[in-house]
Amino acid sequence: MADIFDLIVIGAGPGGYVAAIRAAQLGMTVAMVEKRATMGGVCLNEGCIPSKALLDSSELFAQIRDKSARHGIIMAPPQLDLAALLKRKQDVVKKLADGIAALFKKNDITIFSGTATLKKGSGGAPHAVLVRADAEDAPLAEVTGKRVLLATGSTAVEIPGLPFDGVTVVSAREALDFSAVPVHLLVVGAGYIGLELGSVWRRLGAEVTVVEALAKPMPASDGQVADTLVRSLRKQGFTFKLETRVISATTEGSRTRVVLEGPSGREELVCDKILVAAGRRPLTADIGLEDAGVQVGKDGRVVVDHEYTTTVPGIYAVGDIIAGPMLAHKASEEGVVCIERMTGLASEVEYDLVPGIAYTWPEAASVGKTEEQLKAVGVEYDKGQFNFVANGRAKCMDETEGFVKILASRSGGRILGVHIVGPRASDIIAEAVTAMTFGATAQDLAMTFHAHPTLAEAMKEAALDVEKRSIHS
Repeated sequence: MADIFDLIVIGAGPGGYVAAIRAAQLGMTVAMVEKRATMGGVCLNEGCIPSKALLDSSELFAQIRDKSARHGIIMAPPQLDLAALLKRKQDVVKKLADGIAALFKKNDITIFSGTATLKKGSGGAPHAVLVRADAEDAPLAEVTGKRVLLATGSTAVEIPGLPFDGVTVVSAREALDFSAVPVHLLVVGAGYIGLELGSVWRRLGAEVTVVEALAKPMPASDGQVADTLVRSLRKQGFTFKLETRVISATTEGSRTRVVLEGPSGREELVCDKILVAAGRRPLTADIGLEDAGVQVGKDGRVVVDHEYTTTVPGIYAVGDIIAGPMLAHKASEEGVVCIERMTGLASEVEYDLVPGIAYTWPEAASVGKTEEQLKAVGVEYDKGQFNFVANGRAKCMDETEGFVKILASRSGGRILGVHIVGPRASDIIAEAVTAMTFGATAQDLAMTFHAHPTLAEAMKEAALDVEKRSIHS
């Protein structure tokens, strides 16, 4: 074990563990401090991965129940074994967590299990980090390093009047492990997390009501995409109450009476579970930032420069605790770029090209500017759109909802944004991100081979439609 590590990483989520591995690849001695028993952070343990495992299982269940007969497959209605479904989800998580542990071993990364705090007065190099079993315990170890990377992530936000109790009023963490399918699930917040977990439990039989304070779900998304997705989810049985707030909630036994206030006044509903998915906040408390001299902004995020250096030289930060969308792939890219810039490489994160995805069904995926954003700043653009109803592969799959939309500069045709709602949008958007990274025009996409029959042909057709020369629409 090194006496002084080249790098100490605090937090083994998507930003931290990827940064640790990249640092080791570049020859650094690396220590990882993580309070969980397993690596991967919220994303792997109670976020991205377990939610997608449940989404895939529930999607398969709903397809067998609702669509098999249309394919000529006749069977008795499927029965749900929720315990087995949840076990599969946990098996997926364990295998991936074990994979990260193996990568740490391969790259000689030293793990310290516990809660990390920057030692008071550790603003100068080498930096000291105290590791405790709990934030209040006596230190188990003191780790010193030439540099420290903060990657502590985020946690769910409570809303006034609805504190988490872990049983009735829950965050996404508990909503991944309900012991029974809720009779009526109330989802507070119509962002990615709320709509995805609402989809899981709706497919498995729950009544789902989504309450959103704003006028539309996924407010940062392209308006046409959001409207299309809401229509589809309503057909699946979702109830949406937009421009509505929760006023109070009273629980008696297994029933919770909720008072809502919306455009039509106050109303009541009864549910048995409330998922609060109203956003997340950075985890910056109890790390010792103030004692070390690390500046935190009014929004609770750590202030960094273009090198991801905080106000203290040698202490860096990436991921959810700095500015930008709280997305795993954004944190991972920042982790890699931060490490590479430490070694003199001219790496950069393309912040304008961070894709956003809702893993509902149909899926929604976007990258770049929306129509609303372009109109707000007066940028002239051309639009091409192709609906999946005219796509051969989508027809074969019996999944024809949605479209691909491409927004291109009127002067030169450079792609400014791509917005998709439809089958496997999460996979198709990668082509758009790649094209935009290389400064492609809509014509470049239109001239590119797209194998037939594939869902990706919708991208080519949308690119052709920018110049109103789509073949199949």
